[in-house]
Amino acid sequence: MKILVINAGSSSLKYQLIDMTTHNVLAKGLCERIGIEGSQLKHQPMDKDAVIISNPMKDHADAIKMVIDALVDPSHGVITSMNEISAVGHRVVHGGEFFSQSVVIDEHVKDIIRKCADLAPLHNPANLIGIEACEKAMPGVPMVAVFDTAFHQTMPPEAYLYGIPYELYEKHKIRKYGFHGTSHKYVAERAAKVLNQPLEKLKLITFHLGNGSSIAAVKYGKSVDTSMGFTPLAGVIMGTRSGMIDPAIIKFLMKKEHLTEDEVDELLNKKSGVYGISGLSSDFRDLEQAIEEGHKRAKLAWDMFVYSVKRYVGFYAAAMGGVDVLVFTAGIGENNPKMRAEILDGLDFMGIKIDEEKNLVRGKEADISAADAKVKTLVIPTNEELMIALDTKKLVIDK
Repeated sequence: MKILVINAGSSSLKYQLIDMTTHNVLAKGLCERIGIEGSQLKHQPMDKDAVIISNPMKDHADAIKMVIDALVDPSHGVITSMNEISAVGHRVVHGGEFFSQSVVIDEHVKDIIRKCADLAPLHNPANLIGIEACEKAMPGVPMVAVFDTAFHQTMPPEAYLYGIPYELYEKHKIRKYGFHGTSHKYVAERAAKVLNQPLEKLKLITFHLGNGSSIAAVKYGKSVDTSMGFTPLAGVIMGTRSGMIDPAIIKFLMKKEHLTEDEVDELLNKKSGVYGISGLSSDFRDLEQAIEEGHKRAKLAWDMFVYSVKRYVGFYAAAMGGVDVLVFTAGIGENNPKMRAEILDGLDFMGIKIDEEKNLVRGKEADISAADAKVKTLVIPTNEELMIALDTKKLVIDK
């Protein structure tokens, strides 16, 4: 059976067609500049060269049609007809408190996705447009919503509530939601398989480190805390996001710099983080090169990121009453041995030690623990698309 995975953004749409028998990606691609001049589709069939198809896409319905046409095209397609697609799994950013797991999409589910748009105004409307475009193009094909926030719905109230009047939580649902849930869930489950141990007996800290970064405490298969909060701005400093700051700074900036609410929001989300500290780049590869050339602010930005991640090891070990496994994933977590080594440096007292040679791995699944380490440290490339496909299969095929 084959499952199509859709990730719709405001002006883009990513997709993968996955054979669930082998877990092979038969084709993947990206529709860019939807509703904007110069829109195009980059379609990558398995074991073939990528194809660039330039065509106007006025909306996501046009994009979905282009994806379907590419998948069945005689020259670069990978299926003979859309009848070969058993179901579609959609990434949806925010499910609020309504969903703690993936669900088959119906009108009620779509209404809740709309209701949660206030919590994710840039993402949920686009996700919904992608769902409705697929429904129109593939009537009768089962659709599943897989929420970024769902995995973290197992957090206890003491972890997800903020120290503001409780009535504001009741009225506006202001609380920690957490994100990257699909990634954290995938690597936690995969770590248990790699170690041949039951997930229900492990205490893990999972590090999704990229331009956007989050860390999760996963105790016995359930998320009990995570670093991102009401929005993806909270937690560690990131590529362009400030991470956790004293909230009084916002009013101070508005007064001293004569900024509006929107301008402060843009400052914290798009001009801060390692980009704002270094004054150079949000890409850690650029920072690493600049550090070699003696760039002091690049080094400061790097060190701040390391420190902001490192402290969560102690934080979450305390929250779970210990830790058995650390898992690094996403762009930085999978591909930057130097960053991993510096984050874990000095944690020998916790039984956390890595092997220098094993740690040189990039982009591959590996156990990089030292022989005498009491805590296992793994590198596991994330696969959110496969996690979405697996959840979709479970709900519509294996039910």
